[in-house]
Amino acid sequence: MAKAVWRGGALLAPVPPALVTCGTMEEPNVLTVAWTGIVCTHPAMTYVSVRPQRHSYGIIERTGEFVINLPTSAMAKTVDFCGMKTGAKLNKIERCHLELLPGETVSAPVLADCPVSLECRVTEAKPLGTHTMFLAEITAVQVEERLIDSKGKLNLQQAGLLAYAHGEYFAIGRKCGDFGFSVRKKRR
Repeated sequence: MAKAVWRGGALLAPVPPALVTCGTMEEPNVLTVAWTGIVCTHPAMTYVSVRPQRHSYGIIERTGEFVINLPTSAMAKTVDFCGMKTGAKLNKIERCHLELLPGETVSAPVLADCPVSLECRVTEAKPLGTHTMFLAEITAVQVEERLIDSKGKLNLQQAGLLAYAHGEYFAIGRKCGDFGFSVRKKRR
């Protein structure tokens, strides 16, 4: 099949449209970030890339902490709103009726509305052009208890997470396999 060739660009999808909280319980802020992911398993490391012009940029730079909150598909409007408006002019947490919980290992608040939250401590800030990548160690993960089965296994497929692909939001669909299923021997 033939493919069209475009010049290099930021087209990797889907990605999680994360609600990133920063600041403190007393002075919180939230922004939507699509440029995030896992970069290492041991130690558990992640990143968020934020434009220096964003209100949250200075907060993350000053505190060295943030929380990546994974929203559900039911939160699509909130996610979009928090990416379009600035916390410098409006309290997005109040406006969107988001509930905050204290972080266990960081001062930044956790969003109770999101089923999974990764508490992060910045280890490096790397300017990359339009964005600065805040590389961070994941210091704690908060997960809704309803997603953990009796054996302690995380059932993330039940979270109803939201995905973002090239300017559009999507509900994550059905499971089509699990890690190693292509090489696993069948039981007789």
